[in-house]
Amino acid sequence: MLAVYKKELRSFFNNMTGYIFIAFILVVAGIYTAANCLQGMSPDFEFVLASLSFVLLLCVPILTMRSLAEERRSRTDQLLYSLPMKVSSVVLGKYLAMVTVFLIPTGVMMLYPFILAMFGSVPFLTIYSAFFGFILLGAALIAVGMFMSALTESQLIAAVISFASLLVIYLMSSLASMVPTTAVASLLCFSALVLVIALIVYSMTHDVYAAISAGAILEIILLAVFIFKRTALEGAFPGVMRALAMFDRFNSFALGIFDVTAIVYYITVVIVFVFLSIQAVEKRRWI
Repeated sequence: MLAVYKKELRSFFNNMTGYIFIAFILVVAGIYTAANCLQGMSPDFEFVLASLSFVLLLCVPILTMRSLAEERRSRTDQLLYSLPMKVSSVVLGKYLAMVTVFLIPTGVMMLYPFILAMFGSVPFLTIYSAFFGFILLGAALIAVGMFMSALTESQLIAAVISFASLLVIYLMSSLASMVPTTAVASLLCFSALVLVIALIVYSMTHDVYAAISAGAILEIILLAVFIFKRTALEGAFPGVMRALAMFDRFNSFALGIFDVTAIVYYITVVIVFVFLSIQAVEKRRWI
């Protein structure tokens, strides 16, 4: 895994991807810091991080789009199976390299509160709690973006679907308020989600029967709940959307709340999507 990690990390700086990613985040962070903390005369740097979280929607797809899609396009993914290491080690090496690139500008920004402290009192505990949440948020978004890259061999398509997915995640709470709380509405929304899951299964396995079977089983369970316990679906889909709102959980850190449930949530997202990425690469062995 260490060899893959080093190779991937070097690759980000052998071209302009790593430099552009780092420079863009630092430039935007500098603008927000100047506007909120210097001109606004506020010591609350955590609000800069809250504003900067939106920028990750643009940066993360650029960082992750080539991680696994490029391997599929150039057919070098077939070489992964002959390496003296597990596919999981390869995927983890790639993931950790991307997280490291993300940590570089974040580490630079961690110096900003000390500069602000030269001009007045700064709430360091709240700020670095927000930094911790920001790192977890970035790690989770990178895991999602890497999985999207594993589903296609086109870097452009990987970037587009990653951005679309992250945008939906960002707007999750707002979208939840637009969904009716009736059982029928939840049934229809969950059915659409089942269709998406079936398409993902097909994209990973290229097995029509596996995709249809997975979708049919989930749909049968969903219909059974709707028929026998309809009240359980009332408001269920909006509730699930609010529970999965990734950016909303970061807001607790920005407000100075060290949210343990948010930490567990982010770690779970990382584990799930890294696992799915590993499975997507593994399934290529049989295609």
